[in-house]
Amino acid sequence: MSPIGMGGPALFLGGEETYVALLRPQLDPADPDVRRSAADAGVTPEEFAGPGNIWALMLDEADGEGDGFELPGARDIEADDFAEQLQRALAAGEEFTAEAGNFLRLEARPAADTWQVTAYVTPPEGHDGAPHTLELGALPAAELLTDIEDFRRALA
Repeated sequence: MSPIGMGGPALFLGGEETYVALLRPQLDPADPDVRRSAADAGVTPEEFAGPGNIWALMLDEADGEGDGFELPGARDIEADDFAEQLQRALAAGEEFTAEAGNFLRLEARPAADTWQVTAYVTPPEGHDGAPHTLELGALPAAELLTDIEDFRRALA
């Protein structure tokens, strides 16, 4: 099966093996891969693509244990508030904690030109997954700020 291209705002924090991602996936019903997958699933492309306004949190750990869940009721304004909170904290250059609702808490401390970041993920009520603590490692400060700016632009 070919991969389906996904748009929408996304903020990935971490590396290839261990990360958390806050995203609002958007699929294009006109995309040939979406149309093909919808046909395989026996639904219309519009049904398969969904409303495009559902936020999700995805995570993966170095041991290959991944998880993800929808964030019912999450809105763009809340995602932007979280990103703005991160920007302000990074600009201050001091150890900080930032929270996105009751599902994601980041603790970060500066180290040279990087930030040592730990993510605490709590699945929403009704999700079978357990809470996760992820050491996201040393994230380059400049790259982190650029990613946050890009994320906020995608939300605008």
